[in-house]
Amino acid sequence: MAKTILISQLPLPYSNIGSWTTLYKNYIGSQLNQIDYIVCEQPHSSFSKVKYSFVKNTFLTKAFRKFTKKRYLSYIKALGKIVNNEEKFVIQIVDNFYLVEHVVDFLSRKKISSNCYIQFFYHSYPPFFDHQKGDSFFESIDEMVLLTYKSYLVHKEYYRALPSKISVLHNGIDTKKFFRLESAKKDQLKDSFNVKDKKIFIWCSQDRPKKGLHIILEAWKNIFIKYTNTELWVIGCEPKQEQEGVRFLGKIPNENIASYLQSADCYLFSSLCQEGFPLSLTEALHSGCYCIASNVGGVSEIMENGRFGKLIETPHFVSAWENAIIEFMEKPLKFDSLPENLYTTEAWNLGMNEIIKKAKSRLD
Repeated sequence: MAKTILISQLPLPYSNIGSWTTLYKNYIGSQLNQIDYIVCEQPHSSFSKVKYSFVKNTFLTKAFRKFTKKRYLSYIKALGKIVNNEEKFVIQIVDNFYLVEHVVDFLSRKKISSNCYIQFFYHSYPPFFDHQKGDSFFESIDEMVLLTYKSYLVHKEYYRALPSKISVLHNGIDTKKFFRLESAKKDQLKDSFNVKDKKIFIWCSQDRPKKGLHIILEAWKNIFIKYTNTELWVIGCEPKQEQEGVRFLGKIPNENIASYLQSADCYLFSSLCQEGFPLSLTEALHSGCYCIASNVGGVSEIMENGRFGKLIETPHFVSAWENAIIEFMEKPLKFDSLPENLYTTEAWNLGMNEIIKKAKSRLD
């Protein structure tokens, strides 16, 4: 039976917040786990269900990576301690396009390419390489795993040739943490935040221009003049200039965010970039928020083209957000609730198992 190797540029388990690292943490800790080895730098703690081949991260190796073109040599050496001529391997690489080239070259030099099946997991949305580099990249891997079918269609239209197999694995969240509260419990939770009689809006992301917070804050100036019984909670960035009706909550650990989302009435996802599969939007949907989101990247697939929430076709226009928020305050649209089994950790685990199972069958 083929073995599965995960090559990670981040130590796993990862101590900081990260979407795909959290998904792998849940998966490897579950009964379904099919990962046999992890190639990564040594983490603070280790998974008990896998074997490791650690990547050295000393001063000398850092200097070597910085001043030579062999920046991934430590990863190749760690991988070399696992692979051999007698066994077959499914090799998973997440998001690092450049590492793929070095792995493929190493397997070719070892003359074991036919014993290995390379899966590349891409957690963004738009094509990464231009046509020329894309041709050679997709010929070098066996399968690319994307977050949405929309991303696949964009890749199919962009590249002249796309010879690798494609799979889609939607992100999943922990629905034991993120779920809709009954009205009475929601009122109690809002009361604990001293906002029982207010409509609460949440914006949650990293504070970068492409995430659109500046658009929301400008829209909020006019909203708060008209609706003073509202409050906007901003999570994920440091406090900015004081603004009426806005509470900057800073960075909140992921395990504590659920109570804020469950307290909120409306979630604002104002991204101005091509999103892959934003977990925060999925968490808000599962928590029962009325969601208003930019129609960018894979967002419309998550929202099923408006079935689960309001899509903003012109997210760069402040007026579009003002109008959508006023619509929510005056006459909110009716949307279907997100099914409990959609975009969940359990679904992701099962999907990962199926992807590994098929890869092993192709090797055999």
